[in-house]
Amino acid sequence: MNDLLQIMDRTLADRGRQHFDAERRSSIHEIPGHTAAEAQAVYEPAGRVEVTSIPGEAAALLDHGLAAVFPRIRQALPSVSGHRPWMYLEYGPGQHITPHADGIAPDPHTRPRQIAAATVTLDTPHAGGAFYVETTGSTALWSSTAPTPATGYQSSMRFIHDGADNSSPWFRIMPRTRWTANPAPGTLTAFGSQLIHGTEPVETGRIRKFLTLLVSE
Repeated sequence: MNDLLQIMDRTLADRGRQHFDAERRSSIHEIPGHTAAEAQAVYEPAGRVEVTSIPGEAAALLDHGLAAVFPRIRQALPSVSGHRPWMYLEYGPGQHITPHADGIAPDPHTRPRQIAAATVTLDTPHAGGAFYVETTGSTALWSSTAPTPATGYQSSMRFIHDGADNSSPWFRIMPRTRWTANPAPGTLTAFGSQLIHGTEPVETGRIRKFLTLLVSE
């Protein structure tokens, strides 16, 4: 973990944290019909550091660690066959990511399909900022349309609606139960793309982590 921290400290020092936070005009999150700035305001209302192109030496270390646990990931997610490039995220006091579900991207009917995400937590002292998932018994989250057999999904499979985030009034009022976790440094946390998730505001210190998206090719 120390090697990864040092690599990212150098990266952030070269451009300055604000270049990747308050001065950033892009986001990995998109909302149909909204601008990038509007998506940022919905997903990260207090900002966050987001580095979508990390140094190759950091990516190599993360790839090595992911390869070691890949068989265990596939026990729970057997259709995962690869992953997208790593990115770096950092949250300071007051910063968080609001609840949302990513959806199977870019299109659940074509491949490669982004079906899960995984984060690696770094060793940084902090208070607050817990990662959470939310469950619901509401049917409002799900489309009623069944996939065609040619897509390879079970006929009972359903996809979440677009706009499963705070930009949608139906999502904001949908009853949900929150389940929180504070992963230990070095922990890889994997979660499905149709699972509502987010982080609580950081109180003190910083939370630093890497994120990759797991795909079925």
